[in-house]
Amino acid sequence: MRNIKLIIQYDGTNYCGWQEQTNGKSIQETVELALAKILGQRVRVQSSGRTDAGVHAVAMPAVFETESLIPLKAFVNGVNCHLPEDIAIQSAEEVPEDFRPIGGARSKTYRYTIYNSLVRSPLNRLTSWHLREPLDLDSMRKAAGYFIGEHDFAGFRAQNCTALTSRRRIDSIVITGVERLVLIDVAGGGFLKYMVRIMAGTLADVGRGRFTPEYIADLLLNPDRRRSGVTAPAHGLCLLHVKYPDE
Repeated sequence: MRNIKLIIQYDGTNYCGWQEQTNGKSIQETVELALAKILGQRVRVQSSGRTDAGVHAVAMPAVFETESLIPLKAFVNGVNCHLPEDIAIQSAEEVPEDFRPIGGARSKTYRYTIYNSLVRSPLNRLTSWHLREPLDLDSMRKAAGYFIGEHDFAGFRAQNCTALTSRRRIDSIVITGVERLVLIDVAGGGFLKYMVRIMAGTLADVGRGRFTPEYIADLLLNPDRRRSGVTAPAHGLCLLHVKYPDE
């Protein structure tokens, strides 16, 4: 049995998220159906985690098992022929049987993009959150520093989050201004449901002067979702990279 690791890139606009669901078309189902065209049978593809409806990915790792001996390039070029234009396999490699895309991950990096301008941008509408108020990036960077380390992020998760613990580790947050775009790159050991989006919404509130940078420290010491910022829209979020111990 071969264990094949794929790196998948996708625009999540038209999907209900990664995981197969009954209420809409998912990335997982679409990839599995395309693989079935090549393999002649349906296989189960397991990813490094879920992404919500509308969220994008530059490089989502996913694995599946197969007894097929077809060359690796067929899992790229061949499968891409059966995928829609908003999903593409970037690479394929054979990995050990014990490789686990979720449990084996050392860190994940997400990017949240804000389009900061008085006038909206049609070209950025599907990949960024449009904010008209000017953002103070220095205040946002100071606030972001409080997130670094291991904390209780109960104030930064969805109400229906089912994680057993809300303690998570953040390794770095880099905030960059590129013309009208504000890029918030967050790397950490794992994330709660909506966690990066709530962090981005809260940092945006700091940038707009609604919260002070020090307010973040208080939210981490006294977690309360009702006191943190808005949940930033899903379409501004993108999974950039998942890092494994052998990388």
